[in-house]
Amino acid sequence: MKQLMNPFGALYSQTDFLLLIMAFTFPKNEKLKSRKLIETLFEEGKSITNFPLKLIYLKTDFEDSSKIKAGVIAPKKNFKKAVQRNRIKRLLRESYRLNKPSIFNNIEGNFAFMILYLGREMPTYSAVNEKMLGLLEKFQEKNLHEKSL
Repeated sequence: MKQLMNPFGALYSQTDFLLLIMAFTFPKNEKLKSRKLIETLFEEGKSITNFPLKLIYLKTDFEDSSKIKAGVIAPKKNFKKAVQRNRIKRLLRESYRLNKPSIFNNIEGNFAFMILYLGREMPTYSAVNEKMLGLLEKFQEKNLHEKSL
């Protein structure tokens, strides 16, 4: 069997490596695009904040097989230039993509997520990633608490 090495130096079989890579993807069917669902999310969704990030989530059902659909927002009010907003959105999506396996493995049900950047200054990737981890941990705790009620 062919052995592959990941960027961190660990050896994996070819099938394990492919499963590991697939876990860190953000395919089209996991992106939140439905205008109707986005409106419902903002009207009825619950929120968690880990400044400068805010997660608005709603338990829902999807027509396809995805467990979570996620979207990101950077406000035009705080960042006038589209270049800045696009950079923030790229950082948010990348951080979510790398940290989402921790959510997928620990939740039951389907959720719609909207991740908002509330800060007024351009963030670094390390700051966004640290806050994203905290935000997703808070979501897991809150989800476990709501499930036990």
